[in-house]
Amino acid sequence: MAEVQPPKDEQNLHLSAQGTLAIDLGSTNTVVAFQDGSASPPQLLDLPPISRCIGEVPSLIWSNARADSQPLVGRQVLDGGLSDGSSLELHRDFKRWIGVLDRSDLPSHPLSPEQAGEILLHQIWKCLPKTLSVKRLVLTAPVDQAFGYRQWLMQACTSLPVDEVALVDEPTAAAMGAGLPAGSKLLVVDLGGGTLDLSLVALEGGEGRAAPLAQLLRFRGRDLKNSKQTLRSARVLGKAGIALGGRDLDHWILDHLLPNDPELILRSQTSLLNAAERLKCRLSNPDLGEEETLSELASGIDLTQPITLSLNRNQLHALLERRGLLKVLEGLLDRTLASARQQGCTPEDLNAVVAVGGGAQLPLMRQWLSETMKPVPLLTPPPVQAVATGALNLTPGVRIRDLLQKGVYLRCWDRRSNAHHWHPLFLSGQPWPSLQPLILKLSASRSNQKDLELVLGEPQGERRHEVVFVGGLPTVRDNSNVPDTIRPLLSQTIRLELNPLGQPGEDCLRLAFHLNDDAQLVMSGDDLRTGLAIETSTLITVQ
Repeated sequence: MAEVQPPKDEQNLHLSAQGTLAIDLGSTNTVVAFQDGSASPPQLLDLPPISRCIGEVPSLIWSNARADSQPLVGRQVLDGGLSDGSSLELHRDFKRWIGVLDRSDLPSHPLSPEQAGEILLHQIWKCLPKTLSVKRLVLTAPVDQAFGYRQWLMQACTSLPVDEVALVDEPTAAAMGAGLPAGSKLLVVDLGGGTLDLSLVALEGGEGRAAPLAQLLRFRGRDLKNSKQTLRSARVLGKAGIALGGRDLDHWILDHLLPNDPELILRSQTSLLNAAERLKCRLSNPDLGEEETLSELASGIDLTQPITLSLNRNQLHALLERRGLLKVLEGLLDRTLASARQQGCTPEDLNAVVAVGGGAQLPLMRQWLSETMKPVPLLTPPPVQAVATGALNLTPGVRIRDLLQKGVYLRCWDRRSNAHHWHPLFLSGQPWPSLQPLILKLSASRSNQKDLELVLGEPQGERRHEVVFVGGLPTVRDNSNVPDTIRPLLSQTIRLELNPLGQPGEDCLRLAFHLNDDAQLVMSGDDLRTGLAIETSTLITVQ
């Protein structure tokens, strides 16, 4: 479903700067966003003649694979009335087949899914505004197709004139687009044009672990084929999907409104389906009354006379329930949660439910998710652009400047072992400045304790990370974070006064640690007993 977009002159205000281009290839629509190096908000791009609206290119290719013919892409296919029917020259829903080995159910087409996807990427590149200077390209991939996507993207991007190419998995990008911190567990519900997918994932990072980053595929024009880096993607705890999407809902609407005229629907499918989609989008407006009837006029070269489609929201919801949308959601959710429980994750462990894809705007689906998953909050970022903008957040160079070459640890008292141990604050390979502060609660270890001492240390011995710096875009070649030994960093111990005196096992202070733009470790916090703030202080420079 289309989002309300800013005026074109406003949308192009900052497009003369160098920055990062994000492409989120979808089954129905591909989203294209750009962010310059000034940390300005991401902007969706208008790409005539292939974009249907700002930021959205229909994932459609019309080609007979002849060398002397030029393929039609995106809106060109829609404008030509070629987007429906069973012609083999029409390539759609090819995303789901990229990198998939078992293609026994794939219809025969002139182009392979990889060839169709490559044409789409290259046509998007050709239609970019001339004022745009793309230093870095980041693309998204389904987490369960990441390896096949990686191989395809390296080949598809070979001839693109961009120095740096990176890859990020879609659930992590969706979470970042919704503003969730590293380390979160979330349920991503993606209702696109052709599929409905549920993924329960645990994000990288949190509790002192490095936050997720996009995986670098190319640096300075050189493919990193032999790099030992791994894609630090979300860990899938449960997943289920079905080939049911927004276009199927449009067919349901037509069948409901024109039940006695299947020949008309078949003959005029393009115009009627597009009108049904517009009607569905308008009925999803949150300000609309449930019994307010809306109408859309279907007209086109395949219709002898215009046809009016009319429906209200209550009727739409009743139709979707009769057709079994909620039963499908319930079955997919049960399968997803069952898989997650086998890995020790329950619904109570979730930080959020994130709805993305054009169908995420449907009030019926939002209401069902809110009620079914309560009290887990439902987050609804801009559904079409959430993954693309999240991918930009995961790509260093706009907000992240570098990676730590050595970590920093804090010596803490462990109640269970009744001894001190080293707790990681920030680890080797973690980006700075920090995206989120690390919060720790410190307790007293003896009666009438006057102060808490902070001892900071760094790991010694064999380096467990090899870091490649790419002008702000790094690659971590080994993900092990287990230090051999810890060496104290400061000659003097930092002491925080306890007033009143601390008692054994009593939580006394809550401290927040973050790395600033100069890689300095900054501490703030408060006294959990009195509520008084602790003065913010800069402790050390980590590198």
